[in-house]
Amino acid sequence: MKEYWTSLASLLGVLAFCQSLLQVIFPPELRFACLKVSNRVFNLFSSYCYFDITEIDGVNTNELYNAVQLYLSSSVSTNGSRLSLTRALNSSAITFGLSNNDCIVDTFNGVSVVWEHVVTQRQAQTFSWRPLPEEKRGFTLRIRKRDKSLILDSYLDYVMEKANEIRRKNQDRLLYTNSRGGSLDSRGHPWESVPFKHPSTFDTLAMDPVKKREIMEDLKDFANGQSFYQKTGRAWKRGYLLYGPPGTGKSSMIAAMANYLSYDIYDLELTEVHNNSELRKLLMKTSSKSIIVIEDIDCSINLTNRKKNNNSNTSTRNYYDPEMRCGSAPGPGEDGGNSITLSGLLNFTDGLWSCCGSERIFVFTTNHIEKLDSALLRCGRMDMHIFMSYCSYPALMILMKNYLGYDESDLDADVLKQLAEVVDKAEMTPADISEVLIKNRRCNPKAVSELLEALKTRASRNLLQNGILREKNSEDIMEDEEQEKRALESPPNEGSEFEEPCKKQEEEDEEKMK
Repeated sequence: MKEYWTSLASLLGVLAFCQSLLQVIFPPELRFACLKVSNRVFNLFSSYCYFDITEIDGVNTNELYNAVQLYLSSSVSTNGSRLSLTRALNSSAITFGLSNNDCIVDTFNGVSVVWEHVVTQRQAQTFSWRPLPEEKRGFTLRIRKRDKSLILDSYLDYVMEKANEIRRKNQDRLLYTNSRGGSLDSRGHPWESVPFKHPSTFDTLAMDPVKKREIMEDLKDFANGQSFYQKTGRAWKRGYLLYGPPGTGKSSMIAAMANYLSYDIYDLELTEVHNNSELRKLLMKTSSKSIIVIEDIDCSINLTNRKKNNNSNTSTRNYYDPEMRCGSAPGPGEDGGNSITLSGLLNFTDGLWSCCGSERIFVFTTNHIEKLDSALLRCGRMDMHIFMSYCSYPALMILMKNYLGYDESDLDADVLKQLAEVVDKAEMTPADISEVLIKNRRCNPKAVSELLEALKTRASRNLLQNGILREKNSEDIMEDEEQEKRALESPPNEGSEFEEPCKKQEEEDEEKMK
């Protein structure tokens, strides 16, 4: 045993002597130079090239690293065998990722690339104002040399685009509103936000399926139309006007649009905006991929139709009247100091400042479209006018499916026939019908019978009101005809009500001449 330890000690001594001899003959500088030359020779004959993407670039976070991590999360969830799971702040989805020092193969335009997630321990840090993580993380991209131009020109841009799309889908959408009185929040922003959790979708929206499909296709064409808008020289924005009676689903339509496109919503309260300049600043602080909403625009500020005002006040108004120059805006002391003009609102939706962002949708809602100025309704401002009508038969079937789980096949043919006959005559809104179904949702047969009874009652009332209105109109017409007939049958010498003043004026003129 003693001989064993003696031989082991002598062997270690020989190794230490050889190591010291190598350090003397081959100093670190020479070894580094040899390693560098060997790498160059290897790269010269190798058909691959490598790109390192580190997590931290100097002192700043590398956005490309985060983008690659998100992009690969969509591939490793199906191809990877060992995964890491994360969930980011304000995210509603769990993200898959590569484990440490694991690899995955990706394909782009028929070209295969290899991604490796490299994690190593960081060396001891000196003093730093910003301490770095203990682990050094990064991705290594291995590609063939002949594919280098394709990868650098197109693939990395594709990765960034897909990562942004994944981030937008995973992140919770936000609902913004402008601060009261134009004040700023703690970060200096004029918008305050809360998570947007509205469950409305186009599947649950009570609307004619044909019209619904048309709106969905228009929204999809807009979201995918960046190259089209650039080619045609148009700002990448679109306007929708939702109009119709209260309770027809205008707010639910906005929520369905936001959920369909994964856009944030900016709910603009015009009564809290003092002037046109403040309105522009709010627009500048909105983000791309968002929906800017002004609900009940006919009630927010005085932007009524100028034609009606001009017909009634033509003789008393001139160009220097503020309403003539700026539309029908209120005076400085009206509406709580609000001085937004029609001109300012038009520039907000279609002026130069509306182009300061991209991929934005403007949505206005109103219950009375006839009250809005025609300049606000033209194409380029409100490109698509959507009439939110009373509940139709297809919309009724959607509500039955939502609240009762009933398809047409689950209902009796006679009940379906009665519903189809009475629903258009009843002129009930989806909100009214939903309330009937909600109150009786514990008993589906009772809900159907109660709904049918409510529709018949409303239809009978509408029929009675229409009959009274028609009778009144016919009486008014007959009375007008009687007055015209008496006027035509009156003797000529009786003259009209204007003849006596004219005769008196002629007599006065003759006396003055004398």
